Amino acid sequence: MTDVQQLLPCSEPVRFLEPTGTLVAGGPGEEASARGYAMPEPEALVEVWRNMVLGRRFDAQATALTKQGRLAVYPSSRGQDACQVAPVLTMTGPDWLFPTYRDSMALFVRGLNPAESMAQLRGNWHSGYDPKATQTGPQTTPLATQALHAAGAAYGMVRRGTGGVALCYIGDGATSEGDFHEGMNFAAVFNAPTVFVVQNNKYAISVPLAKQTKAPSLAYKGVGYGVRSEQVDGNDPIAMLAVSRAAFEHARSGGGPFLIEAHTYRMEAHTNADDATRYRSSDEVDEWVGRDPIVRLQTWLLAEGHIEDATVEEVRAEGEEIAARIRSIMNEDAVLDPMELFEHVYAEPTPQLREQAAMVAAEEALR
Repeated sequence: MTDVQQLLPCSEPVRFLEPTGTLVAGGPGEEASARGYAMPEPEALVEVWRNMVLGRRFDAQATALTKQGRLAVYPSSRGQDACQVAPVLTMTGPDWLFPTYRDSMALFVRGLNPAESMAQLRGNWHSGYDPKATQTGPQTTPLATQALHAAGAAYGMVRRGTGGVALCYIGDGATSEGDFHEGMNFAAVFNAPTVFVVQNNKYAISVPLAKQTKAPSLAYKGVGYGVRSEQVDGNDPIAMLAVSRAAFEHARSGGGPFLIEAHTYRMEAHTNADDATRYRSSDEVDEWVGRDPIVRLQTWLLAEGHIEDATVEEVRAEGEEIAARIRSIMNEDAVLDPMELFEHVYAEPTPQLREQAAMVAAEEALR
């Protein structure tokens, strides 16, 4: 392959596993094989499946907490499970994660305390967890701002010689933002070890992909910056792990940034405040439910004897224990101080702010 061809993604999304749960006849194809995407070992795939099952239960519990008023908002990632799990399981000790608001499942898989990771969604200030201690940036709501943070952190790790890689999650809508392009360009120019994972779930809230871009694949945006890129079936956990491993190896070995476009689908609404029936049909949702990444991989693992029915039940029970712990934590009322509203607004509070603070303080004194 020429230098340019090495940057280009495969002409079709990389796929190892059919939606029915059987391996693709003949493997992932010549293009994918030429790029070094290898079938992961069964033990690693069992771990991906287990984390998807537990992550799905976490996601369902968080969605339920919004209906009980325990979370202000929650953007579900149901259906994007393989995208949330496989790249995170590829990370090693010195690596950093830079998530979006939709990546709570990825934080769960990374091992963050759910009470801390959901603090922001509960309405608390800051991210709830310590970014430095967890090597995990705050979940960003402004689109694509984390691309700059990831590229800068990756460059910093090179300068310090720590050997880490920055994993940056991006949504398809965020690829239309300037910060995405600036982050990609910086990472390429400075050869910063960054893995950008674009979760193309087909909608930027209610705006369909066709109204965002004419590009044949978002992965083609990488070549414009000199970034090696790939498109993958994001509902195929085997393909997601195989390509994630290649991307991290590329970045870790000095090859610079890598862009992965994961073709997937958001099975739930954008958030609990969204009515998805206004912009997509039930037939479309049903079609994607039929490509569920958990069912897909579980079918193959059972058929090949890598797990048994008893294993499925054990992991399901583990998920219920996790959900019960989350309910117990989140049902505790937070201790709130209304006066915090007025802190850190201005270095020197304005007269109006002082007046408002005095009014709230007087009201609180009467309680």
